[in-house]
Amino acid sequence: MSANPNIFDSKPDVYTKTSAAATRKFGNRRNKTEFWMLLPSMIILAIISIFPFIYLIYASFMDYALSIDEPAFNNIQNWLRVFKSETFWGSWGRTGIFAMSGLALELLLGVGLALLIYYLPKGRNLIVTLWMLPLFVAPVVTGLLGRFMLNSTYGLYAWFLQLLGINTEIFGNVSTAMPAIILMDVWEWTPLITIIVLAGLQSMPEEPLEAAEVDGADFLQKLRYIILPLVYQTILVALLIRSMDILRFVDTIKITTEGGPADSTKTIGYYLLEVAFRFQDFGTAAALGLTMLFVTIWLGKAFVKLMTKGES
Repeated sequence: MSANPNIFDSKPDVYTKTSAAATRKFGNRRNKTEFWMLLPSMIILAIISIFPFIYLIYASFMDYALSIDEPAFNNIQNWLRVFKSETFWGSWGRTGIFAMSGLALELLLGVGLALLIYYLPKGRNLIVTLWMLPLFVAPVVTGLLGRFMLNSTYGLYAWFLQLLGINTEIFGNVSTAMPAIILMDVWEWTPLITIIVLAGLQSMPEEPLEAAEVDGADFLQKLRYIILPLVYQTILVALLIRSMDILRFVDTIKITTEGGPADSTKTIGYYLLEVAFRFQDFGTAAALGLTMLFVTIWLGKAFVKLMTKGES
């Protein structure tokens, strides 16, 4: 009498097929449920983001000002006005100087302080808490504080500068206004770089550092060949956040210098604010805003490319 054939070897498992079909059916039902649950919020986000963006493009081709009763189509005059303006290009140049100087200082100080806090044996949480305090100060308050501290009559910082032989109105001098604005921004936002980089340091694996110590590597060698490559992408994320935010930097400038003296602190963000609310030329302001958006998108793509290159 022949042995009974093994059904598990002779044919596919019916139970497995049924289980897989049930899993797919459940997955499809779950995806549909998630879609319908997310749909209201997606519609709301579309209304508050996509519609204003489309309307901004529409306004950039219109004569759109409070002095005009009905907006009128003016072809590409707003865009021509923007790109022919010397103030526009000068504002982008000052924005570039402000961004590169500020980001360089914030990066050096932020990474250095993150390493210092990371290697502290005690009191790390207290120092991190105190170091984060500038992040809770509104940029407008930072501008007011800076204007008070640098006042040539009663400002504490101005008094120290006078002891060093610098007797000038900091915000009223072309050569000192921009450096003062940059240092105020560095004071406020370096803690953000520090916290982000510190989070990256704390997530590093310990094995490479321990192996480097066994091999006799000093701190600079570990920093160059192990630590910085491991936190490279974290640093790029921090710079991406700050570079996108720095283009919209207007609060402190409005409180301290209002773009002066002689337009020395008029960045592209403040120029947009001036065109929109001082001159009330909303069509030109829309074109300016779109140029800022394009530059921001380009910066984002550049940083994403750098991060992808780091992964490869």
